Amino acid sequence: MNPLDLPFDADDMVARLRPWIECESPTYDADAVNRMMDLAAYDLTVAGAVVERIPGRMGFGGSVRARFPHPDFGKPGILIAGHMDTVHPIGTLEKLPFKREGGICYGPGIMDMKGGNFISLEAIKALAAAGMQTPLPVTVLFTPDEEVGTPSTRDLIEAEAAKNKYVLVPEPAKQDGGAVIGRYAIARFNLRTVGRPSHAGWALSEGRSAIAAMAKKILEIEAMTSDDCTFSVGVIHAGQWVNCVSSTCEAQALTMAKTQQDLDRGVAAMMALQGEENGVSFEVTRGVTRPVWEPNQPGTMAMFDIAKEICAELGFDLTGASSGGGSDGNFTGFMGIPTLDSIGVRGKGLHTLGEHIEVSSLPERAKLTAALLMRLQ
Repeated sequence: MNPLDLPFDADDMVARLRPWIECESPTYDADAVNRMMDLAAYDLTVAGAVVERIPGRMGFGGSVRARFPHPDFGKPGILIAGHMDTVHPIGTLEKLPFKREGGICYGPGIMDMKGGNFISLEAIKALAAAGMQTPLPVTVLFTPDEEVGTPSTRDLIEAEAAKNKYVLVPEPAKQDGGAVIGRYAIARFNLRTVGRPSHAGWALSEGRSAIAAMAKKILEIEAMTSDDCTFSVGVIHAGQWVNCVSSTCEAQALTMAKTQQDLDRGVAAMMALQGEENGVSFEVTRGVTRPVWEPNQPGTMAMFDIAKEICAELGFDLTGASSGGGSDGNFTGFMGIPTLDSIGVRGKGLHTLGEHIEVSSLPERAKLTAALLMRLQ
């Protein structure tokens, strides 16, 4: 049987995806992420996998590793790597409930990236139900902390990838439905200003505001953005009393760079901002970094060519390009392991209250994944 003829039913898939989406799993809520991992572990077990729960660390939730039965069980095969954490806090379902409107389905994390993880499992189940044996053994690894740079599971992902010949990452497809064959570097920085406190209403001039100094630094940081290296500040915490001049302010910045050279220059520029001005010190420390995954690696391109042939049979042209955004594919691609990223669902609005997928992409992407699992050798 041709895997492209497998009988995926979009309506049925939507119904069974719903529990995953309605199990909210923001990264910083370890208990919530673990509840999502419970759901995934159960579904993987029902699908026939040997499932392991890997405890979390550093305050994050745990991971799930599932290995499917195969004559070459334990030998290098295909790793499907995905994350189950989302950027949406508990309670987002009140504003962004799971709902279907025609060919569109909404919900927190449905595009990034529970939909892609779900269709990967659907592909494996459909192949097994049809009595089709993949040439290579398949392992699925779901992790809890991708949205904050994968600080607690990078070594787990790399160790698992090193045991396999190929890595598939079902992150959401690009806007044109295309795949990702390389990724820009992503570096994070922790920022801190330290000033001098005073009573804001009685002795304002005696204080040195850490908030005001941080505000100036944010403008300076974001003004360094270029086409090849971007800078943005997305988190800021300071102050407790409005009648107190703030003595400390903390923030987080993110840099995206297209090449290692761009990244090195960007890091140097950030670190050079440190110092003291008008009685307020500014400190910069490095956070987690996703390395540059250089595009056009031979192994990755061979995988892409296979995927492109499959998509032609499905009736569309699969494009492939290097991309920003960052994913765990940065790590496996950087290691030189053939990696095909963004083969997950089509949709729009990821990380927003309009996050949604195209329902038709559920069977489409399940067929693509199933065919890849059958053709990679």
